[in-house]
Amino acid sequence: MPSEIEVVEEVQQPSDHGGSGQNQFGSAGVKNDLYTAAAYGDMEKMRRLVENEGASVTEPDGLGYYALQWAALNNKTASAQYMIEHGADVNAADHTGQTALHWSAVRGAIQVTELLLREGARVNAADIYGYQPTHVAAQYGQTSFLYHLVCKWNAEPDVPDNDGRTPLLWAAYKGFADCIRLLLYLDAHRICQDKEGCTPLHWAAIKGNLEACTVLVQAGKKEDLMLTDSAGLTAAQLALEKDHKQVAFFLDNASSKLDDCCDENSRFDYLTKLGLAPVIWFTILLLLVVYTHSVILVENVPKFPTGTTFLAWSGVFLASTGLIMFYRCSRKDPGFISVISHNRQNLKDEEPLLRTEINHPALLAGNWTQLCATCKIVRPLRAKHCSTCGRCVEQFDHHCPWISNCIGKKNKWDFFLFLTLEVAAMVITGVVTLIRVVTDPTAPSNFFEWLTHTVAHHPGAFAFFMADFFLFLGVAVLTVVQASQISRNVTTNEMANMMRYSYLRGSGGQFRNPYNHGCRKNCSDFLIKGYMEDVEYNGESSQPEGIRMMDIRKKTGTLIGEASSSPRTNGNGYITSLNMKGSHHPCHQV
Repeated sequence: MPSEIEVVEEVQQPSDHGGSGQNQFGSAGVKNDLYTAAAYGDMEKMRRLVENEGASVTEPDGLGYYALQWAALNNKTASAQYMIEHGADVNAADHTGQTALHWSAVRGAIQVTELLLREGARVNAADIYGYQPTHVAAQYGQTSFLYHLVCKWNAEPDVPDNDGRTPLLWAAYKGFADCIRLLLYLDAHRICQDKEGCTPLHWAAIKGNLEACTVLVQAGKKEDLMLTDSAGLTAAQLALEKDHKQVAFFLDNASSKLDDCCDENSRFDYLTKLGLAPVIWFTILLLLVVYTHSVILVENVPKFPTGTTFLAWSGVFLASTGLIMFYRCSRKDPGFISVISHNRQNLKDEEPLLRTEINHPALLAGNWTQLCATCKIVRPLRAKHCSTCGRCVEQFDHHCPWISNCIGKKNKWDFFLFLTLEVAAMVITGVVTLIRVVTDPTAPSNFFEWLTHTVAHHPGAFAFFMADFFLFLGVAVLTVVQASQISRNVTTNEMANMMRYSYLRGSGGQFRNPYNHGCRKNCSDFLIKGYMEDVEYNGESSQPEGIRMMDIRKKTGTLIGEASSSPRTNGNGYITSLNMKGSHHPCHQV
């Protein structure tokens, strides 16, 4: 099986304050040296050591690491500024070739990184293993840091290390889906292969990270799933070999779907896109014909009273109106967010492709799930990419195979009205049918004999009633669920992913819906404003475009991500290595 990539081990990070007592710098108290002062950001101690005791900021400690690296690791901007003013080299490399910029990438220290880069730090500095700061950021899931380097300082997001592993490969192996989304948005090579022949999808499958696999598959093509590593294994086979059955099933299923749809001109592909809408349309029409012929217009039985006749035909009217809403909902744009085309020829030489448009408040706030790696847009908060339609849908509720369309902001009103009309029609037609067979004067009084008589003398009515009953159960449940969600202003997708979406979690980590304004207002907004918006949408000839972003040079985020793991230390708590070198064992072992 593929050997896992060796990364730095997890330990405690240095405290943000000084003091005596046991800590990671030694059991006897904080050491009285420049490197400890830099790590803690103790400016008073640093000034005393440099100005009074002649300590040098250009010399490494006993382990070969510089004080500037310690300050960069812990985002101590004031300490770093002081050392640079006193001659510290921002590009000084330790024995592994790592600079202070590498160390700042471990914990996403954006503020000190900005200082280092303004003072001339090389953004593309590589250590002895070929790791640039972008590799380190991807290994630790520091998406904000990676975003900052690539967008503002034009760091290369797709550069390989000595083993041929790009930041996207590292992010996929570590399972950082947000990093994957960002890198794919920045046109990172999706099917790049390292020296072992593994692609990002291979590494995500090896680790069994379903979310990472999902992002890569949605943004990819059939060839991604078919690519094999140096041992001839696909991503699905590797997942199964590592006993990640859920991931293996997902990849196999995705491959099967792509196999079915590989020929865009095939009849099967046409029928797949057509969906089940014609089946539902034909079923409703057939039931209406059977109902009209076998219940309303049936001969040799007493005619309905005027009131019952009106009720009977009202059921036909409601069902027919529901069919109109069904057609509208099926054919209507559910709220697709159009993809913005990027004109590569109009970009200035100093402007990196795509990066001048990626500065968006959602990204600056760390909402990376709003990045769609497939459509290459920053979508609204409640939007989601539909893998079936291949588009992002605003206020995505769910993809309904029965209407062959997504349910979203623009057609949810039509969808709910369709459900309501059909439920009402099924109730009325079911009651009328029951009245017809119960009031038959020739029917016997015994239940079993009556049932036999009904099947024999009213087969159409009996068949309609049974079909109507079972369809009613399913449609009524769906209608109640939709009504409940409308009353709370929440979508089906949000209910299914409430623990994944950060905007639906409160301070305590529990579910919190910021869009819930009370049942009355939620319902009135949906029924009244939804109708008004529906009228406006029908009058529009063009679809709304995806959200454009401002120039990244106007503003840059300063979010600092939490470290997912920390540098290796020795027994006294010092960092002994930031070595993130990959294993040189053969790709597959028996």
